[in-house]
Amino acid sequence: MSTEPESHPARMGHVPELSTPPSSPPIFQTTAFDIPDLDVLGQLHSGTTEGHIYTRDSNPNHKALGQSIAALEGADSGAVFASGMGAIAAVAMTLSGAGDRIIIARSMYGITLKLMRRLATQFDVDVAYYDATQPQQLSELLTPETKFCLVETVSNPLLEVIDLRATAEALGSVPLVVDSTFTTPELVRPLDHGAAIVVHSGSKYLNGHGDVMLGLAAGSRIQMKRVRATSSVFGQNANPFESWLTQRGLRTLPLRMRQIATSCTELADFLNAHDGVRAVFHPSLEQHGTHEVAVRDYPHGTGGIVSIELKGGGKEAVSEFMRAMPEIPFSATLADSRTTISHPATTSHGFMSAQERQEIGICDELIRISVGLEPVDRLKGELDRALQTLAR
Repeated sequence: MSTEPESHPARMGHVPELSTPPSSPPIFQTTAFDIPDLDVLGQLHSGTTEGHIYTRDSNPNHKALGQSIAALEGADSGAVFASGMGAIAAVAMTLSGAGDRIIIARSMYGITLKLMRRLATQFDVDVAYYDATQPQQLSELLTPETKFCLVETVSNPLLEVIDLRATAEALGSVPLVVDSTFTTPELVRPLDHGAAIVVHSGSKYLNGHGDVMLGLAAGSRIQMKRVRATSSVFGQNANPFESWLTQRGLRTLPLRMRQIATSCTELADFLNAHDGVRAVFHPSLEQHGTHEVAVRDYPHGTGGIVSIELKGGGKEAVSEFMRAMPEIPFSATLADSRTTISHPATTSHGFMSAQERQEIGICDELIRISVGLEPVDRLKGELDRALQTLAR
């Protein structure tokens, strides 16, 4: 048996440098990176040498995806995280601390609201809520301790489109942080409208295939350096493989978003005319409260989400609707390549009391539809059959 070090199984398998680079970016599925000496380690720590030390801090797949989202958003720098909530939490904990104030839209993704409750009760952060469709309300909430304001481009699940420029102007020097998960940079770039930081759940449209848990943020170099440091301390780092999958998903983002947004608008029109539906929430509809903002700021659509209210029956009607439509599955997420439905009252906003949900417009009959890549006529037929079943 050979006693040469390279013959031991523990030291085998490292790929030599290639004279021809791979056509697809490689996956750097590694915990750490080999450092030749302490001088190089010091240079890496100081930033005078490019490289990586430990994947919780940075990884080539993280860097590549961060650069991609920065380029798409028109930002100086980007960062990646274990989830969209990881991105929001890292930004919040970077920008604020005990005694500071955060202003947040009242109508938002439920788990974001849940995070804000945690920050208030466990970290002594003052959280103020407002109607994000009314930016003039901000003047009454701003204090010297206000560190940032958080809104969504299009609210989840009632699809309120936020006037980002008016919001940024009302905030003055207070940073505006925008969750653009529903819209992606293909439909709007919040930084162009005055935002300081944009965040995404990469699990949704950026990846687009329902097989990733990942978050992203983009902003200035200084902001993202601070946010990445917070992420490292709290262990919010992304997985290299999921970063690679999301990078691959970005390649088809323009094609997917345009088709999905077009199909969603057509489906909203269909549902709006259907006798089996009590209400339809989509910004393309003239009766929607933020229709004018959507027309002005979102010429290519507002994404692939449309929400409906069934005509009474509570959760029992929702269950019957689900059973009548096996082709469109229930899923607690959205933005898959296939169409799915969800029930906000028992998923994202299930931690709230019935009265709290009612105050922000979420009833038991509300269903959120995430439109996928299927032919829209097929979706119309499947939804129509399920609605007809309820009417019998």
